[in-house]
Amino acid sequence: MGFLIETVFGGLMAGMLYALVALGFVLIFKASGVFNFAQGAMVLFAALAMARFSEWFPQWFGFESLILANVLALIASVACMIVVAWLVERLALRGLVNQPAITLLMATLGISYFLDGAGQLLFGSATYKIDVGLPKDPMFVLENTFPGGLLLNKEDLYSALIAALLVATLTLFFQKTRTGRALRAVADDHQAAQSIGIPLARIWVIVWAVGGVVALVAGIIWGSKLGVQFSISMVALKAFPVVILGGLTSVPGAIVGGLIIGVGEKLSEIYLGPTVGGGIENWFAYVLALGFLLVRPQGLFGDKIIDRV
Repeated sequence: MGFLIETVFGGLMAGMLYALVALGFVLIFKASGVFNFAQGAMVLFAALAMARFSEWFPQWFGFESLILANVLALIASVACMIVVAWLVERLALRGLVNQPAITLLMATLGISYFLDGAGQLLFGSATYKIDVGLPKDPMFVLENTFPGGLLLNKEDLYSALIAALLVATLTLFFQKTRTGRALRAVADDHQAAQSIGIPLARIWVIVWAVGGVVALVAGIIWGSKLGVQFSISMVALKAFPVVILGGLTSVPGAIVGGLIIGVGEKLSEIYLGPTVGGGIENWFAYVLALGFLLVRPQGLFGDKIIDRV
């Protein structure tokens, strides 16, 4: 029982990180109706900015404080993602207003490749370290309940708490603020939103900037765990099944989908992997997503679209 609980807990922690990346997809889709293929590249770009700025600032200004370096790097990285959002709207999206969704989707593919190249050109292509002080040592809990206790990773626990706090904040932002309601209106119909005075250009800059901040948080967490390298953009591939499972328009769905996939792949690897030869963790999420597409294409919490003639 103790080993099972440890496995489930590890899956929940991984699922929160998947959900954090998936949240970027959901946010931009909710506000623009576009599936943003550039989200993985945004995670890589933001993580590179954070890693390099935290290394450069102490060299430029001659101080040794890790906290000050991380604070300045965080501010500079957020500023970078806001600039990226402004450039995306000005150079790519402004000319595509009211165009078919497939046109906007192809634009995000181009943005993805551009950010991959620009990130490595500006910040380098080696493997870099992000150290924001997350504890990496494990801890034992419930030692009186289970023999030896349960072994938990503090870094995973803190990362999950950060992700949960960010998700709660964004949920309130979308549901309770005037800007959040404007974002949802733009997603429903660009032309109708413009007709009632909602500035489409400003809304797109806001949502891409928020998506960039989410990508930055995900990049910091993944970079702290694995180091910042080109393969970090591939983390977004695991977020695709999450948004399919939870629903493209649902912030809570991204969380539930991430938790289901995180726990499911860990349990399947441990208990089914030896039977099928291992490696099930790599493809479990995609098979599950395929099954949902066949049974419930809109996902668990997605909006079901009904066209009446």
